[in-house]
Amino acid sequence: MEFARSSGVLLHVASLPSRGPIGDLGPAAYEFVEFLAAAKQHVWQVLPLCPTGYGNSPYAGTSAFAGNPNLISLEVLGDWEWMGRDQLSEIRDQKSAVDYGAVESEKLPLLREAAGSFLDRGASDPKLAEQWQGFAAFCAAEAHWLNDYAMYAVLRNVHGTGAWTHWPEPVRRREPEALKALVAERGRELAVEQAMQFAFAMQWNALREAAAKHRIRLLGDIAIFVSMDSADVWTHPGIFELDEELRPVHVAGVPPDYFSATGQRWGNPLYRWDVLAELGYGWWVDRVRRSCQLYDIVRLDHFRGFEGYWSIPGAEETAVNGEWVKGPGMALFSALEVALGKLPLVAEDLGLITPAVDALRLEAGMPGMKVMQFGFGGKGAHPHLPHRYTPGTVAYTGTHDNDTTQGWWNRANDQERAAVEAYVGPVADRPVWPLIRAMEASVAEIAIAPAQDLLELGDEARMNTPAVAGGNWGWRAAEGAWTPEIAARLAALAEVMDRENDPLAKGEATPA
Repeated sequence: MEFARSSGVLLHVASLPSRGPIGDLGPAAYEFVEFLAAAKQHVWQVLPLCPTGYGNSPYAGTSAFAGNPNLISLEVLGDWEWMGRDQLSEIRDQKSAVDYGAVESEKLPLLREAAGSFLDRGASDPKLAEQWQGFAAFCAAEAHWLNDYAMYAVLRNVHGTGAWTHWPEPVRRREPEALKALVAERGRELAVEQAMQFAFAMQWNALREAAAKHRIRLLGDIAIFVSMDSADVWTHPGIFELDEELRPVHVAGVPPDYFSATGQRWGNPLYRWDVLAELGYGWWVDRVRRSCQLYDIVRLDHFRGFEGYWSIPGAEETAVNGEWVKGPGMALFSALEVALGKLPLVAEDLGLITPAVDALRLEAGMPGMKVMQFGFGGKGAHPHLPHRYTPGTVAYTGTHDNDTTQGWWNRANDQERAAVEAYVGPVADRPVWPLIRAMEASVAEIAIAPAQDLLELGDEARMNTPAVAGGNWGWRAAEGAWTPEIAARLAALAEVMDRENDPLAKGEATPA
């Protein structure tokens, strides 16, 4: 799919300067929408919105379909009268970083209490009548994933957030009698989980509608693989490479390279693509349909895995002894298009990309990605520089997996710094905005800068360091960070670079 010439900002919801221990879908999110509108930006890219498991990574979620309850705004729940003002007083002021411990100990109990209040009063309180009807409709429409997710979430709490692979055998294997007993014994807790998913959906949909009024489109991710400890693998073990004991036969990762002599062993179970093909790729159709309910544009993370993926025997401790295995290729994307129509997809085609991967992306009609930080390492890296971009490109100064641009510059070697200044002129140790300007001047369809780059922050604001287990996903913007001066600077670039367009208005793009 082609997109109109536009630009935007990458900022995860958890990084908003909301009140409390984590960014959320409340007032700070709407303030950011207003900032984007003033800045004439028409894309807001977020990281996956799924519930997170161990390590808090949105790329290691516990469900490919559910929303992250941690992102629900308690203030909005107060406006809905799901909770009282005295409870809202328990929300602490915003902290400088996401405090995941406080999310678990302070916020989640309040969320569950608010959901329980809604369940108790929804059927009888006239103020909640419309929401109560909406809740019933939501549970019916999303039953194909919601019921199993609720059971998984409740069992996870019952077993101290332990992985489903260690649950008692009857529930581990989803024996019907065991699940029936769970519903009978834990009905209230199951309903609370469903109510929190309903609250997330209402709040996200309201934010998306507010953004759409400014022709701001939400761009979100689909991580190609899912976590072993997830509702998806527990519910659908037959579509994953598991043995009779429900242990992974092979797992995902990437082979050894310049950055790692042992490669990366991600540990995600691999798909049985032959089984999925026999089933008409139904699970993937449902997954992409769900993503299109959440986002206007969808980025497929690790796109190269759809052409070929690195398969590592489950017993191996590193990624060294793996092999490349053919992925589903166009058969999957053809099935998606037949079921869902033309889709607004972007391919994350970074890493070891072969001509076959490029050919698949082009046949599927998806733009690829370029990251400017990669472009200054020598001649072979120049395709990541703006003068080499093609129209079918979504360009970034950096991504959530990179250091911030200022942080990268601070650590860059003399050759890289000289290359930057040869490209954009002297930067006086402040390269960020000259590089944003060069990116936006390119022919890339969409140009995106991480929020940290707009603020010219260093490596203290880095979102994630791949292959490093701790210290990630915690950065938050300071309150008042989105100043009129930054908005005016971005708006001026959007105007002169002809990027003040709705990306979904290809063929009828007009200035904002």
